[in-house]
Amino acid sequence: MTSRRRLLAGGAAAGLGVAAGAAVVAATGRDDTPVTVAAAATVDTGTATVDFHGPRQAGVAEDPPAHAAFVAFTLAGGVDRRALARMMRLLTDDARRLTAGAPALGDTDATLAVLPARLTVTFGFGPGLYRAAGQKSPVTDLPTFTIDRLERRWSGGDLLLQICADDPLTVAHTQRMLIKDARPFGAVRWVQQGFRRSPGVQAPEHTQRNVMGQLDGTANPRGPEIDPAVWNADGSTQLVVRRVRAEIEKWDILAVSDKENAVGRRLESGAPLSGTQEHDEPDFAQLDDSGLPAMPDFSHVTRARVTDPTLKILRRPYNYDGAPNAAGQPDAGLIFAAYQRDIARQFVPIQQRLAEKDLLNEWITPIGSAVFAVPPGCADDGWIGEQVLA
Repeated sequence: MTSRRRLLAGGAAAGLGVAAGAAVVAATGRDDTPVTVAAAATVDTGTATVDFHGPRQAGVAEDPPAHAAFVAFTLAGGVDRRALARMMRLLTDDARRLTAGAPALGDTDATLAVLPARLTVTFGFGPGLYRAAGQKSPVTDLPTFTIDRLERRWSGGDLLLQICADDPLTVAHTQRMLIKDARPFGAVRWVQQGFRRSPGVQAPEHTQRNVMGQLDGTANPRGPEIDPAVWNADGSTQLVVRRVRAEIEKWDILAVSDKENAVGRRLESGAPLSGTQEHDEPDFAQLDDSGLPAMPDFSHVTRARVTDPTLKILRRPYNYDGAPNAAGQPDAGLIFAAYQRDIARQFVPIQQRLAEKDLLNEWITPIGSAVFAVPPGCADDGWIGEQVLA
């Protein structure tokens, strides 16, 4: 029997001369046969789900899970709007199953799907996808900033999958299933894997602490501020992904006071240097005991300051920590993911100010950069991207 899955993927594979590898038939020989799996463990963390459907995509405004994989693809030559629609139907179908704790169609390791652990899959479209679809892209590549030392292996991309869950095995399985879906339409360009605190270590919605020990995201829009800063009227948003290497060994030799002056916050509490609590509003007019501004002009907080709530960005960062080199020097830093309505209006001005005069630049280096439009969500019978590709 010819499956719907094979029909969706087959057209692109035939048109591109690529082996049809997206349809994986179950052991029974039919990919629509239910798979019997063991009962899910009665552990809230493992069985928790985030609804895939809705006017907006999941994986943006929710409290971020502990583990993430950002997977970018380069589309194959000849992929057009019709092929992209087939690809997104296929990816949507498996993403909605996996996020609900059900195996993907043709999932040969179905037992790995039963613990979704707050799994979310968020899709982003790069400028190249819009070109392939014959449409104008709502996002363009970022301008070159003086602090950038970008590497091609961490930059660009036509399609992005942001896969997040509280369990790394769930992330790995979902990544494998979705890469199979996309394989006939393009090649993996890069994969960046990151982590945050595990569930139960800190209270929900805690502020992320990065590998340099800083609280990261204190100034995020919260509650009613999120919608006007992040979501467009149609349910879309825009995403910047930056890979930022931390110069850990140089950072380690600084005194705590020097680190705090560079950041503009107390490392232990996250309080601004002009206040006592993490969420105190920084007072940029306050002077310290020596008559100097309590919030240095060159500090990260000062340079990143945004007074208009609609111009804020929603930081959703993940740490990365790769293998040290032969000399034992760490390869660590931040996968900086930022959501906003309009990259050019919100992210770019902030990053320009940081590039010009942020003292923290002495200890961080952007080595990867990519931009994506995040289309609206979909109804139960819909698919991600139908507003663009249908």
